[in-house]
Amino acid sequence: MQLLDGVLVSAHIKEQIKQEVTDWQAQGGKKPHLAAILVGNNPASEAYVGSKVKHCDELGFDSTLLRFPADITEAQLIAEVVRLNNDDNIDGILVQLPLPDHISGDSVINAINPAKDVDGFHPISVGKMVLGQPTFLPATPYGIMLMLEYYQINTAGMNCVVIGRSNIVGTPMTLLMSRNTNPGNATVTMAHSKTKNLKELCLNADIIVAAIGRPKYVTADMVKPGAIVIDVGINRIPDATKKSGSRLVGDVDFDGVAPLCSYITPVPGGVGLMTICGLMKNTLLAAKLRTNAVRGAALAQSN
Repeated sequence: MQLLDGVLVSAHIKEQIKQEVTDWQAQGGKKPHLAAILVGNNPASEAYVGSKVKHCDELGFDSTLLRFPADITEAQLIAEVVRLNNDDNIDGILVQLPLPDHISGDSVINAINPAKDVDGFHPISVGKMVLGQPTFLPATPYGIMLMLEYYQINTAGMNCVVIGRSNIVGTPMTLLMSRNTNPGNATVTMAHSKTKNLKELCLNADIIVAAIGRPKYVTADMVKPGAIVIDVGINRIPDATKKSGSRLVGDVDFDGVAPLCSYITPVPGGVGLMTICGLMKNTLLAAKLRTNAVRGAALAQSN
């Protein structure tokens, strides 16, 4: 069994990004600038956004964190998104989900300029992904693909089961793994909580991507020897041995499943760190695309 080590891989990719930012600025490009919107005081969301801002600083990006009270109206929040759309200094916009119940996440995401949609959630970004056109990929699936690429895992012809059908992970992961790419070219089954023969499907899988949001949902009796297991879950469960009274676990029963696997991601230290890499790569790409578009327009006008 070999760990798919998010700490190792993310450090490698972040070094590449830092060098790319340095080279980009040497060519006259501006620092990539990510704007993050945080609504309310959800502790998990606070931690996620804080980590993203910290990584921006580490990689040589500019960042702006906009905090709003939980009772902000949907119209007010959309107005803030539109303001960021119109700010030429901002390259990427991130709205931390979930939002309070009175605000439609879809409406807010739809208000983001697709050219600044570095989370890859806008319908235009999703549509381009489905069609295989260049676009910003959702950060978590993108990060998983980067991890598989780093370990040079040839997924062509493999049976892949993705457990979970969210627009953030399950659905895009299914699409990316089935593409004529490497990683990719897998035969993919999207499963979910209503799938009747889930155990049978998983036992036939060469790759399992667990993204269902249930702690230790994938157990040893669901995994065949030699399988690759990607655990996307982050769940907090009680643990009296910890000072905090709880600990983080994934959607996979790691202790039971790991001995069976050829590769497996740990939680923490796995997919979460790769998600940050996907977001940062998207933000750098957004900065380059916007700058090149401005340069192209200026050149056309001068001619």
